[in-house]
Order: sequence, then C-alpha cells, then structure tokens
Amino acid sequence: MSDIKITIIDREGEAHTVDAPTDMNMNLMEVIRSYELAPEGTIGICGGMAMCASCQCYVMNLEHMLPEQSFEEEDMLDQAFFVEDNSRLSCQIPITEDLDGLEVKLAPEST
Repeated sequence: MSDIKITIIDREGEAHTVDAPTDMNMNLMEVIRSYELAPEGTIGICGGMAMCASCQCYVMNLEHMLPEQSFEEEDMLDQAFFVEDNSRLSCQIPITEDLDGLEVKLAPEST
C-alpha cells in the first residue's frame, strides 16, 4: 500500500495533514469525506459527478501536476459561488503519488 500526505484546511481554517492511499482509486473529495473534514451532507452532494460544486477547494500549492479541468468541471465552476483562480472540484482530482505534499483549502459552503 502506498500512501501520500495531503494537507486539507477545513472551513474553520484548521489544517489537517492526512494519509491518502494511492492504490484505492479514490479522489480528493472521498479522502475529505473519509476523514470527516466537512459536515455530513455539505460536500460531495452529487456523489462526485461534477454536478454540484459542493466539493470546491482551493489548491494552495500550484506546483503539483493536477489533471486538466474537464468541460464539466469548468462549467460547474462557472456556476459556483466563491470561485477563485485556483478553484478545483475535489471530486475531479484522483489521488496519485504526484500529489504528495498537496495543500488544499475547502471553499466556503454555498448557502
């Protein structure tokens, strides 16, 4: 099993450095949910289909090689609140060894 370290800053501003497995075909949203870093029902509402933007996060260190945004992800971010230049949908970021040391901050919950 190969784990990497990812730092996730929750919506209260607290940083959590967590282990994320690279061999389980998970995405970043699933890691956030598995560590319960956002209240139940406030992240991943669409189940990771890039249809709700509830899992929006800000990538704090842009030197990591992230997959290119799909049309669906760009479209969803165009409709989301609190979007920044470094916004991504965490459900669209697969956990790979390249992400070791990644730091993300959860976007505020849309109300």
